[in-house]
This record gives sequence, structure tokens and C-alpha cells, in this order.
Amino acid sequence: MDLSRHEYHISLEWTGNRGTGTESYRGYGRDHVVRSVGLPDLPGTADPTFHGDKDRWNPEQLLLAALSQCHMLSYLHVAVAHGVIVTGYSDSAHGLLQLNRDNSGEFVQAVLHPAVGLADEAQRELADSLHGQANKVCFIARSVNFPVLHEPVPPNLSRGINNE
Repeated sequence: MDLSRHEYHISLEWTGNRGTGTESYRGYGRDHVVRSVGLPDLPGTADPTFHGDKDRWNPEQLLLAALSQCHMLSYLHVAVAHGVIVTGYSDSAHGLLQLNRDNSGEFVQAVLHPAVGLADEAQRELADSLHGQANKVCFIARSVNFPVLHEPVPPNLSRGINNE
């Protein structure tokens, strides 16, 4: 068994056909369902700006969520390796998507705001410095072509998703 390679599989089904398919730009829904064996269905759509449903996840949110999740998991790994005992972790991530004149778009930056609780506050400087190392080993951050920045905040000052 080759442990250096891992495969991931999902299925995607478009559920936005309103009866006329893609006859017109505004005539079809962007709704879809992402599935993977053994997991709950993930209802997806486009960003509401692009005629999506505000009650479903869009790809841009999912990319940002993947970056945040991967960084947290990488950070916890790095913390253990450095003897830093993490007692809590939350993040409020922000991504910036730029639209181009040719109607394409791309993320140009993501900023994570991890709030890390520690068993020993004397390790705060070390703990904050580990975000750089976590970024270097995060699979998702290594796979994107835009900067993923980190601005650690104290756990009691963590910003919620609505406090940007």
C-alpha cells in the first residue's frame, strides 16, 4: 500500500433545471448536491450575486472553509510536535475574490484569524509563531495560487463570522 498517495471521490448532481435547462442565463437554478459515500449530502449553489441561493453553500465559501480546516489540523499537528498544548481553537476566515473584465474571477487572498487557547500562556509567542509552519504543511494552502495569511487573535477577542 502506497501511503504517499491518497485519492478522494465525490459526486455532483445539478438539481437546478427548472424545466427549460439552460435556455437562458436567468432561467436555470444553480442548485446542486455534493455527495460522498458515508457522508451527509452537501447542498451547494452559486454565490447569491451570481443567482445562487443564500441558504446553500457556494464554492467560494467551501474553498475558504477548506483552508481554515486544513490550517487548524496542520496547526494542531505542529503544536504537538513543539510541546504546545492547545486547549481551544476557533477561526474567522476572510477571502477576497476579484472579478476580471473577461467575466472570470479568482481568489487573490485569504486571511485566517485563528484564536488559540493554550494550557500555558507563557508559550503564546511560540504558539503564534507556529502558524507559519502550519501553513507550510497545510495541503490545501500549498495547493492554491494566492497568499493565505494568518493574523492570530487572543481567544477572548476572536471575531465571529458576522463581526468582520
